[in-house]
Amino acid sequence: MKKKLLAALAVVPLVALLAGCTGAAADETVKIGVVGASDPYWAVYEEAAADAGITVEIVDFAVFEQPNPALSADELDLNQFQHIVYLADYNVSSKQDLVPIGATAIYPLGLYSTKHDKVSEIKKGDTIAVPNDASNLARALLVLQSAKLVTLKDGGTIFSTLDDIDEGKSKVTVTALEASLTATSLPDVDGAVINNDFVEKAGLKFEDALAQDDPSDPNALPYVNVFAARAEDKDNATYKKLVEIYQNTKTVQDGVLEVSGGSAVLVKTPVADLESSLATVEKDTKAQK
Repeated sequence: MKKKLLAALAVVPLVALLAGCTGAAADETVKIGVVGASDPYWAVYEEAAADAGITVEIVDFAVFEQPNPALSADELDLNQFQHIVYLADYNVSSKQDLVPIGATAIYPLGLYSTKHDKVSEIKKGDTIAVPNDASNLARALLVLQSAKLVTLKDGGTIFSTLDDIDEGKSKVTVTALEASLTATSLPDVDGAVINNDFVEKAGLKFEDALAQDDPSDPNALPYVNVFAARAEDKDNATYKKLVEIYQNTKTVQDGVLEVSGGSAVLVKTPVADLESSLATVEKDTKAQK
């Protein structure tokens, strides 16, 4: 794996320890894949890691579909962009075994519009765009159901699809687009459910969301965002340290909150709980296939 520790005499014992860990190599860099590397807190994070003797390279990806295959192919050491549901869907679909090694935050998923100021203004037959990846599609449909814009035949689950919409009982028509395109589709639709990564890039403000889900709900655990690693690296001491740096560095945490417009709920969910949630969602996902 890829790590680089500062070669100062005072940290020689630490270097020796890390060099002996699974995947550790004192002369390499830890590559972390993200979607949105231009967010200022990533530069702050790199500096905080360097202060701890770890060289980090943040690798940017344009869309959500890219960081997991890159991690599986050893092109990255870690990634940090996804929640448990997305990770489970990837593992099952691709027959991989990526694992969560630390929690970051839960981000509420919001409905936005440039044509309406509140949900009640959305008319019968209007069109709403949602992300087309399985995990965020289902979550978006639950947001629309809670806003009384659609009715789902099964009551709504983390596996709901467009086919589960009861069109006769629903107020709007739903169209699914690649996640990065939901924001840019706003001029052509009446509203869109937009992932946090693309809200401000589209010139929107988080507080302008017409509706969103509740990150404080205990059932939100599958939507906790995580650092992911290959299974063989789950106990890597350097990687665990990088999670701690993210969770415990105030300037990093403040930066995450700022970029999210204060909407992120920062969490330190125990890894055992993340692993348990992943196992449950993967089991349920396989049953759906």
